[in-house]
Amino acid sequence: MDSGDTAFIIICTAMVMLMTPGVGLFYGGMVRKKSIISMISLAFVAFAVVSIQWVLFGYSLAFGTDIGGFIGGLDYVLLNGVSLDGDGIPDMLFMVFQLVFAGLTLAILTSGFAERIKLGSFILFGLLWTTLVYDPLAHWAWGGGWASQLGALDFAGGTVVHISSGFGALAAALVIGKRLGFGQESMKPSNIPLTLLGGALLWFGWFGFNAGSELAADGIAANAFVVTNIAASAGALAWMGASSINGKPSSLGMISGAVAGLVAITPAAGFVNATSAIIIGLIAGLLCYAALLFRSKKGLDESLDAWAIHGVGGFFGAIATGIFCTAAIGGVDGLLYGNAGQFFIQVIDAVAAMAYAFVVTYVLALIVDKTIGLRVDEDEEYVGLDISQHGESTQI
Repeated sequence: MDSGDTAFIIICTAMVMLMTPGVGLFYGGMVRKKSIISMISLAFVAFAVVSIQWVLFGYSLAFGTDIGGFIGGLDYVLLNGVSLDGDGIPDMLFMVFQLVFAGLTLAILTSGFAERIKLGSFILFGLLWTTLVYDPLAHWAWGGGWASQLGALDFAGGTVVHISSGFGALAAALVIGKRLGFGQESMKPSNIPLTLLGGALLWFGWFGFNAGSELAADGIAANAFVVTNIAASAGALAWMGASSINGKPSSLGMISGAVAGLVAITPAAGFVNATSAIIIGLIAGLLCYAALLFRSKKGLDESLDAWAIHGVGGFFGAIATGIFCTAAIGGVDGLLYGNAGQFFIQVIDAVAAMAYAFVVTYVLALIVDKTIGLRVDEDEEYVGLDISQHGESTQI
């Protein structure tokens, strides 16, 4: 083991954990005042549920012995065989580093349930979703599954984290239905400074998210750190610029564009250079903004935009990795450097992750809805989830 690498990944793990309440604050500021507490709480609940699931059997399903390229075995149930020793870093540290990724992913998906989900139903759904959607996708990409065998590149979670949560949120929103009054009454963000604070925590935590995915304190980690910041900055400026055409450049557009750039660079962070990161960030900002406009035009109440930002941004980032990756950094050339094969591998991986996450999430949400019910009743939704689900209020 290497003490420097170990210390680095411990720090990165703590940074990524901070992204989960960051998501809660980011989303909390965008809902109505009567559901801010509920929205923030869902992020914490997601992290708690996944933490227990991961230790019980989730880590084993993701990283256990490969079964048919689809899922891991039960080698590590209850962390059996997860050593305090390891190659570079302790196996136990790798386990918890992956745990915070899984917890964050479920928190992102709460966008699709905003202001209308029963807390108990979310806990059941979250347990099922992490087991049947996240864990298989993690195994595909990082646990020796079919995607890694094919040669697909996903440095820090473009398919595993962002495509899964983004398209999962879209499926969840379609099953649970629109909020009462959606399209007829104002549902503008109630606390934009809260969203900006959440975005700041996400931007900060993303350095640990991407650089830590190298699992070593080396040059690739440094590259991942740099391109992460560059893509976020390019995305922020692109979205802000595009949105200013239809009005004044908003702070909400700026931070949304930054997150779009962060999402898109995630799968590519260990494989592309700074110039490519600027291009990826710019395109992601514009593309995700266009996706938001499309969602709004179609009247889809996935209004915290996990689909537009994480789903579309993650899908683009996975494909962009196949275009811009260079052997000079990550050992693999992409389309831009004459390797069309890598591009097509990335497309296959992204499409498969998108289809699997959307379909399975839709089915799981439908099952929970038809059994115990996903949605609060109309009276509870009217008074807001802060009071109806938590007995608390932000009112002074």
